[in-house]
Amino acid sequence: MTGPAAPGGAYAVVVPTLGRPSLGPCLLALSEADGPGPERVVVVDDRPDPAGAPLTAAVPPSLRTRTLVVPGGARGPAAARNTGWRAAGDVPWIVFLDDDVVPGPTWADDLALDLAGAGVVTAGVTARIEVPLPPDRRPTDWERGTAGLATARWITADMAYRRRALEAAGGFDERFRRAFREDADLALRLLDAGWTLSGGRRTTAHPVRPAGRWASVRLQAGNADDVLMTRLHGRGWWRRAEAPRGRLPGHLAVTAAGLAAVGCALSGRPGAAAACAAGWLAGTAEFALARILPGPRTPDEILTMVLTSTLIPPAATWHWLRGQLVHRGAPPHRPRRPGDTAPAHPPALGERLGS
Repeated sequence: MTGPAAPGGAYAVVVPTLGRPSLGPCLLALSEADGPGPERVVVVDDRPDPAGAPLTAAVPPSLRTRTLVVPGGARGPAAARNTGWRAAGDVPWIVFLDDDVVPGPTWADDLALDLAGAGVVTAGVTARIEVPLPPDRRPTDWERGTAGLATARWITADMAYRRRALEAAGGFDERFRRAFREDADLALRLLDAGWTLSGGRRTTAHPVRPAGRWASVRLQAGNADDVLMTRLHGRGWWRRAEAPRGRLPGHLAVTAAGLAAVGCALSGRPGAAAACAAGWLAGTAEFALARILPGPRTPDEILTMVLTSTLIPPAATWHWLRGQLVHRGAPPHRPRRPGDTAPAHPPALGERLGS
């Protein structure tokens, strides 16, 4: 990586992190990429207990004089990114990277071309995300889910935003506490305000990180975020954000059938209970098969799919209902008009690294 970019294409890189081992390879790839380097790198330490191992060890020597580590407060990636870009200094562009991505070897050169080609109303330029999958077998359900990031729009795994646009929009909505939908929300708000978003030429790899058996069940918490998106942007937000609709209606139906089967059995209606149980079993089996058939079909994968396909519908239903309650008072998004002031935020305190 060469020196900082020219003033018009100057940029800072913001990396929120929970201190995962992938942070080191991410920063190393950033430091080794050909092309003009960042004015500053801001690493946002969003660990619940930042008293653990210091993150400074993950920073390559060539980036140390330009790296700032700031506390995130464990408030989620949206809040961490806000903390990061506000601490990045007065640079025209902010590039957000997840801590588990690997920028390509020509990343910085390609980024310079991306930023040089941005029009005056271009708020952001996204990267091309590549998800390496096993070449010798079919991908698992988790791997296929990660591969979907390659086609996601405006994904902040690698997204360059104009600082002026971030200021005008007030940054990310910190009600999104997971790495889910906060990127789509910001993109839709910027589009509503008259900005444009474009695709870039730089390439970043997003390896599939290890995940436990129950990871897909935990991901159902995102259904509450989908409720917030509907409150903010209306029922058509799926199409505008080019986001997959998912299987929530089916999960609601399967869960209702299961609950009805239990209710009918307790009330002494065995015929109705059997009919509802058959509907629950059919829906659960269809869901499990839809996840098993495209995969490697190993015994462990099949067991995982059967177990999680039983638990996902009620988990999705629970989080959807929770979202309805938590976000019941969220008003619809109102596009920011010229002259509107962004909400005030306290300055971030950080630790600058020495050489």
